Amino acid sequence: MYAVIKTGGKQHRVSVGDVIAIEKISGDKGEAIVFDQVLMVEKEGDIRIGRPVVEGAKVVGEILRQTQGDKIIVYKTKKRKGYHKKTGHRQQLTSMKIREISL
Repeated sequence: MYAVIKTGGKQHRVSVGDVIAIEKISGDKGEAIVFDQVLMVEKEGDIRIGRPVVEGAKVVGEILRQTQGDKIIVYKTKKRKGYHKKTGHRQQLTSMKIREISL
């Protein structure tokens, strides 16, 4: 059984027991989060696709930790002008463990 959920402007394919890294959600370690924007659910070959979401479906996850992603380097330059700028960015992430998928 798996589901496709929408969170943080992205879609994630999840199954029970998966650990995923999503954009930061406020909450403490061990807190349960309910995702109600379920776009698709597959259970034993039966596929339900929502328009835009599946009615009555929900996915429950548990926060494992709040973390940061790898640092990315952003470098800007303009040729023949002597302009260059180097900055970095680390995305705030939340590690989630999927506990339950229900219809």
